[in-house]
Amino acid sequence: MADERLPTNLSALPDHEFGFEQARHLLLRAGFGGTPAQIEAIAALGAERAVDYLVDVEDVSFAAPSADAFDRDILRPYTQAEQAAINEARRRRDENTLAEVRARRQQAQREDRRQMRRVQLWWLERMIETPRPLEEKLTLFWHGHFATSYRTIENSYHMYQQNQLFRRHALGNFGELLFWIIRDPAMLAYLDNNDSRVGQPNENLARELMELFSLGVGNYTERDIKEGARALTGYTFRDDEFVFVENNHDRGRKSILGVAGDLDGDGFVTAILRQPACSRFIARKLYSFFVGQVPERFEDIEPDRRRFIENLAARLLRDRYDLKPTLRRLLLSRHFYHEANVGEKIKSPADLIVGSVRSLRTPVRDLSVLLDAMNLMGQDIMYPPSVKGWDGGRSWINTSTLFVRQNIMNFLLTGKLPVGYDALATTERYDPSPLLEPLAQADPSAARDPERVTEYLLRFTLGRSPVDARRIISDFVESRGGRLTPDMVTGMLLLVTALPEYQLC
Repeated sequence: MADERLPTNLSALPDHEFGFEQARHLLLRAGFGGTPAQIEAIAALGAERAVDYLVDVEDVSFAAPSADAFDRDILRPYTQAEQAAINEARRRRDENTLAEVRARRQQAQREDRRQMRRVQLWWLERMIETPRPLEEKLTLFWHGHFATSYRTIENSYHMYQQNQLFRRHALGNFGELLFWIIRDPAMLAYLDNNDSRVGQPNENLARELMELFSLGVGNYTERDIKEGARALTGYTFRDDEFVFVENNHDRGRKSILGVAGDLDGDGFVTAILRQPACSRFIARKLYSFFVGQVPERFEDIEPDRRRFIENLAARLLRDRYDLKPTLRRLLLSRHFYHEANVGEKIKSPADLIVGSVRSLRTPVRDLSVLLDAMNLMGQDIMYPPSVKGWDGGRSWINTSTLFVRQNIMNFLLTGKLPVGYDALATTERYDPSPLLEPLAQADPSAARDPERVTEYLLRFTLGRSPVDARRIISDFVESRGGRLTPDMVTGMLLLVTALPEYQLC
């Protein structure tokens, strides 16, 4: 169907048009997919109640994986007594004492890198286990939007703090999150604002705050950057807490985005939020993440999609940047479910791995193997490649990453690694039988019919049933006797997950 027929308003899909395919699409985009039974349960709710179930995350209880083990003091600042002793050793040129100080610091840095790995594993486990998938999907969105890398800041606890900040505001108010991000220790360190002071303002945070976080190129001037940098002077942190250092703040008159006065960071953010470009920028980012990737330049977006984004931006502005009602309208819209938008996004590494575990109900086996595979596929969480985050889309796919994608699916389904097997492959043997239960309940004979099982699995995993895919699986089943044992169904899933279509959602 041609793009010109895409709905451009926020009109909602009626319940009678919300079935298995639409529920599957919703769970893939607003979460990480679901099992056939979960898809059918969501479909039975109807569009409005299904979206409310995903959006109203506070109504769903969740015993999250514990973060108590994370140590906030690995890289704590020196106490006054410790700093005085170091200063005295420097004055006396006591190389032995200074060498001990350096050795202790290096040991702390090594331990912090190990803790960063534990934080990554904790988040991956949380994405897999959460009953509030939209919350984690948006935490991932904000991590890519306000991209901050441990490689630069080298403080695992600050990365953990920022991750929790994104989770708290995942479906909250974008404006409020923007006020918090200029106070976030990880962001302040990442963009070098911690040493920005009157007379020596650092422009990094001011520039990215407008260019990448809120307005986009062409919607501010170089003077706005310089004046914004002055407004952010004195915004720093000590240990794990934001600190405003009055003596380092520029109290002079500033003019930012048409707003003049003795502006501080809050005044800077307020000026940003008043710009019409801000709501359009965030609406476009949400659209690219949930619906379909569009060009960064607003003028380059296909007209019908641009009009829909403009309507979404108007809704966001009307809701004063409250994300929940805007996302609710997006996820309910006919536009979201239009066939031009279904099965057209390339799965990110997180979508592929977390989604496969959650929808196919495979054993997790080894979180470290999954995390390493995400890295090899280009999405090392907590280590985005730059302040722009991940490009996504076609950048996820090349000959190298496709090889890893197929290998990791083989690992999840069988325990087989590129070299050898997972130690628990035998005891944690994958059983695909629960996936067929809805089919068997509807018609017991269907779960024993290879043709109907093939159709069912393709509809569930791909959202469609391509002729070539059916032929490949039928040939496989026939060549092995035609009896649908659990091992046979696992083999069928190995073939399905190796198809190009499985890389789409």
